[in-house]
Amino acid sequence: MNHGQRGRLITLEGGEGAGKSTLLRGLEAHMRAQGIDLVVTREPGGTDVGEAVRGVVLNAANNELCAEAELLLMFASRAQLVRQVIEPALAAGRWVLCDRFTDASYAYQGAGRGQPIERIAELERWAAAGLRPDITLLLDLPVSEGRARAAGRGEADRIEVEGDAFFERIRAAYRSRAAGDPARFRVLDASAAPDAVLAQAVAGVAELLARVSA
Repeated sequence: MNHGQRGRLITLEGGEGAGKSTLLRGLEAHMRAQGIDLVVTREPGGTDVGEAVRGVVLNAANNELCAEAELLLMFASRAQLVRQVIEPALAAGRWVLCDRFTDASYAYQGAGRGQPIERIAELERWAAAGLRPDITLLLDLPVSEGRARAAGRGEADRIEVEGDAFFERIRAAYRSRAAGDPARFRVLDASAAPDAVLAQAVAGVAELLARVSA
């Protein structure tokens, strides 16, 4: 393990049905085959505390959960994950591959739920300790296509039951964030076949890594 150099944080983002789970497995296998010392985690979740929070946030029975509580719960899970898993791994020179991170809060709780961007930014500084990914891979897909895919996965969770307008706002927010930070984001065409999406991701990681290492 390389203790002399800080590890890298790579995050996957995207709307419902974009194929994050499939890409996560493929990218993990590719990176491990390259000999990268890798920690794989997810949001919300990744710790015992975070997984308990995930159960609350995604439980469709909790339909009275207000937008403010949802935002705070997401950052409660994130605060624990950053301190318990991500920061120790990065400090030890390990790489971290995370299914969603703070960009998801700007998209879902910000654009989706209408929470003020400056409030999310303050939570990012405080609860997430200002941690930003080195590389973010955004799986971009038309909302109708993503929702058709997600519908085949079984019962909808508390967020998946929202209407198309909610997910259109989320997609637009993600695309806007990617356009505003091209040095960190790589937008992937998630309508392509899984192997092609993985190839896009591998190329994106190599390209962005060269940029952040320069």
